[in-house]
Amino acid sequence: MTMGSNVSLTALSENVGSAIVGLGWSSPSGEGDADVSVLLLDGNGKVRSDADFYFYNNPVAADGSVQLLGKEPTGDGSEDRISFDLTAIPAEVERIVVAASRYEGARFCELDDLKVMLADAVGESLLRFVIEDAGQVSAIIFGELYRRGEEWKFRAVGQGYESGLAGLATDFGVDIEDDEEEESGTEAARERAVSIPGTPPQATLEAVPAPRPAEEGAAPKKRATRPRTAKKKVTPPRAPVKSLAENESWRQARLFPVSALKNDRDRETRATSVLLSVMAHVPRFGRRITAPFGAPSGRMETFTEVSLPHGDTPRRPDGVIRVERAGKLWTALVETKTNGNPLKSDQVQAYMDIAARRGYEAVITLSNDVALEGSPLVDVKIDRRRKHQVALWHLSWAEVAHQAQMLIRHEGVGNAARTWLLQDLLHYLQHDNSGCHGFQNMGAAWVPVRNGINDETLCQGDPRALEVVESWERLIRQVCLRLGGELGQKVLPAQRSRRGTDPGARRSRLADQLCLEGRLQAELRVEGAPGLLTISADLRTAKLRTSVEIPAPEQGYPLTWAKRLIRRLAEAPADLHVETLVEGEAGGPRGTLERLRPEPGDLLPKDGSTRITGFRLSLFKGMGSGRGSAESGFIRSVDDAVDRFHSSVMAHLDAPATGRTAGKERATV
Repeated sequence: MTMGSNVSLTALSENVGSAIVGLGWSSPSGEGDADVSVLLLDGNGKVRSDADFYFYNNPVAADGSVQLLGKEPTGDGSEDRISFDLTAIPAEVERIVVAASRYEGARFCELDDLKVMLADAVGESLLRFVIEDAGQVSAIIFGELYRRGEEWKFRAVGQGYESGLAGLATDFGVDIEDDEEEESGTEAARERAVSIPGTPPQATLEAVPAPRPAEEGAAPKKRATRPRTAKKKVTPPRAPVKSLAENESWRQARLFPVSALKNDRDRETRATSVLLSVMAHVPRFGRRITAPFGAPSGRMETFTEVSLPHGDTPRRPDGVIRVERAGKLWTALVETKTNGNPLKSDQVQAYMDIAARRGYEAVITLSNDVALEGSPLVDVKIDRRRKHQVALWHLSWAEVAHQAQMLIRHEGVGNAARTWLLQDLLHYLQHDNSGCHGFQNMGAAWVPVRNGINDETLCQGDPRALEVVESWERLIRQVCLRLGGELGQKVLPAQRSRRGTDPGARRSRLADQLCLEGRLQAELRVEGAPGLLTISADLRTAKLRTSVEIPAPEQGYPLTWAKRLIRRLAEAPADLHVETLVEGEAGGPRGTLERLRPEPGDLLPKDGSTRITGFRLSLFKGMGSGRGSAESGFIRSVDDAVDRFHSSVMAHLDAPATGRTAGKERATV
């Protein structure tokens, strides 16, 4: 689409009762990001109340019509997705504005490949709009959904705001509390300049409504209490309750026991039943799992061991999910694998055919594996001639555990009984005998590739190197899920590649790099952290290196910086390596924390005129040799290295002065 063009959704698909809108961008540095927001507008072009403004502090509508699903990593950046149940949008809402904003001082011209995509209920991509030149703006309206009679249409907007999220929201009638604006007290801070990206500042859009004027002669209204955006959390007690058992060998009775699981069939049946049951009885958890697959918000029922006709012999999918909304049913078949067992193409193909014939919306596969962009786990044939199309989605057990952790430990579900159910589910998923541990095997190519690097016989183009790179990418995504669940913060793989990079080509390039250098490397962006957490696995030396680069302060003296850094690392391991980064040189002074504690000045270059740009902190650890997750396995060693580095080093560092956290504190409803 081009700027200003519009299209009817019914002209693109028959499955537009719900839709997924994705906003995407990439950053040359790998560190740039933005936040999405949604506004529901009435016939006057204003929100009905502050509750119609959805952003990071208010991500879900009570009626399920809008849900911010969060970020998903892509091959060249990230994509922020929003789920819309268009059948649940109130009748008085005529327009839905989809926008994004950047934090303090950041502009959209610093990001590449700005785009908005829209997909229907079955995941079929319907349209794409690319913003070519964003300009010096800190907020952009990417597009809007609007009613015309009984149908919904989409308009490509691409309109920029110089005043950021607060300015955008205020112009549509939202009452924003902006600390920075109140402190400045200047007229300039209150201006809401609106411009089209790539055009001169004077080229304004009159279509953007001004704030509502006060009625003449009307008495001043009492300021309404701002709605509380955070739901009350019900979390488990921090202090452990004293056990009544006579000795430690007694095991607490569990709602979901694992002791009777003897084979893979038992594990698959039990895991499916446990998960689907909790999804039905904890609505917020069930909605969190199904919303990314296009399911509406409504009454959910789940079933197991359902027999469905298919040729001469009936098929029995592991589970069925049904959601009812306004008399309409959304149905998904579920195929489950546990204990590292792979999905079977013929099974999934049969369920796709059954779903298409019966008018079901989706087939969801659930296994220990993690799906990668552009690399499907199973190959199925989709008959495009059929009027009814079925979406195929994949879910990892690690993603299920992540969502349970986020609700239990950080967000809450508003009910003690539901919290207890989620706790028992999480205990089951994390038990050694459940088979639901997520990705736990680097694959058959791991040992041959490691040996080939050691004896220098691994050649570029070897397909086994590509297998290892794909397994490494799956492991990193799982590490992000696990760490994010523990912290209650967004943790995403950071990609520094330029826009337009094909995922397959990028993995092939990394495979060639592995053959030449013998190293696997990844960067994690932890929300609120001062820098990217870098993980490097050197297969030649069997060493893991976890590190972070922090920029030098803008003010003060170098010796003060060094002393402050050493004080902040008082609880860090003595073997932590600290290196000074200097301008125009490969590296500056360095040493272990143990040696630097009595003499922080040793971090300063001998030449006092050399400019210090930052510091690099690194921990080294032996790398596991096995391909699995046992004590001596590679996967376990990566998990342990990341946990140790974040808890003992990164958690004690100062958050960046101009980051996401500061930006969010300045604009809350």
